[in-house]
Amino acid sequence: MAERDLHPQCSGRLYGVGTGPGDPDLLTLKAARLLGQADVIAYFAKAGNASNALRIVQAYRRDDVIEVPLLYPVTTESHRHGDAYRQAITAFYDQMAAELAGHLSAGRDVVALSEGDPLFYGSYMHLHVRLASRFVTEVVPGITAMSGCWSLAGLPIVQGDDVLTVLPGTLDEEELAQRLAATEAAIVMKIGRNLPKVRRALARAGRLDCAVYVERGTMTEGRHLPLNRKTDDDAPYFSLVLVPGWAGRLAATDPSAEADKANAPADLETSTS
Repeated sequence: MAERDLHPQCSGRLYGVGTGPGDPDLLTLKAARLLGQADVIAYFAKAGNASNALRIVQAYRRDDVIEVPLLYPVTTESHRHGDAYRQAITAFYDQMAAELAGHLSAGRDVVALSEGDPLFYGSYMHLHVRLASRFVTEVVPGITAMSGCWSLAGLPIVQGDDVLTVLPGTLDEEELAQRLAATEAAIVMKIGRNLPKVRRALARAGRLDCAVYVERGTMTEGRHLPLNRKTDDDAPYFSLVLVPGWAGRLAATDPSAEADKANAPADLETSTS
């Protein structure tokens, strides 16, 4: 069947738009153009919290755009492997996809925002798999959080044949330790309340001394420091840990070395972006 038969001509288009790591200046030109044309902007958020993705795109949206908040029904306090969590989150994505389908069927173009890149740990992908077979859909990539964070830290991550492993901090400590020990470089995401466990896994893998903690990369309040010099276990949602694989990196890329040179506190740098 031809594509024009699969997607009715009167339907709107769905765009999954990556908003990047936090700095509005890092939004792509294509994303900015689509935001200025969209009839509807959908965004994910935790109930009671402001949407960071919406904040990033605020300057590019139309004044008369229809906003559709997609408010998560469950939080990190729910165990992700539990039946109750799976049932609640599946029903949520089904409901949100149906709501957006209503706008698309009415001929409205919908931009669904996703922090970082839409298809890299992005909630947008759950809408995509439910709607892409019914409507014309396009994914607009965004700069990932990890790219923004290693750029903020000025930290080379991999070169040559180095292997980079991306790990969610929600994994069990034993699996984290094994995977950290078996790779040259690693990015540990989804830190939050998992920071104590991630710290222990890094120590078991012999990687703690080279790990760098980064929070709110590219945002005005962004900061980074060697993880072994972070004295508390507090970590916001927008935080991750970098484990560089480039053994020959210059000492100047060490955040504490740069801080010392600037006669600043030795364990902290603040972004000026």
